[in-house]
Amino acid sequence: MRDVHLSLLHAMTSGPVASAPVTAVAHLDLERYAGTWHEIARLPMYFQRKCTGAVTATYTPRPDETVAVENRCDSSEGPLVAQGVARRPEPFSRGKLEVSFAPRWLRWLPMVWADYWVLALDEDYQWAMVGQPGRKYLWILSRTPTLSPEVFESLKEKALAMGYNLGTLIVAAGQE
Repeated sequence: MRDVHLSLLHAMTSGPVASAPVTAVAHLDLERYAGTWHEIARLPMYFQRKCTGAVTATYTPRPDETVAVENRCDSSEGPLVAQGVARRPEPFSRGKLEVSFAPRWLRWLPMVWADYWVLALDEDYQWAMVGQPGRKYLWILSRTPTLSPEVFESLKEKALAMGYNLGTLIVAAGQE
């Protein structure tokens, strides 16, 4: 009984484990980021609940300085496609973007935009880790369908250091 009380006392007086803040990369060149990315891993998300196979995201810069977004995945019902747009919330927001999949006529509403922060990025733009400050969503992306185990483990460690809970991480088939 004494051990139970000591455990409870310790739990109540111990603060949360400190983690690094969620920060975006210092520089994001949207022209280099453009193109198709393969999802290597993600935290569960409502909009991807029907995805059962390969997932890709394609980014295409537009003349108005926004980025067209096309997310695709395989499902039991066939391919699923979502069209959206990304924008910089401020001109000098570095690796911070906002993304919306709402119809164009609703995009004036702040609540239809979600944070899309590039948290880690290969200097050659071959892999990226994307998340948001609330640590609810996370994606590990690659230009190829798989990442080396070393890079994948390194990105997971970085996510853990930022306070992400990877207990429910969904890993793409074929990724070690």
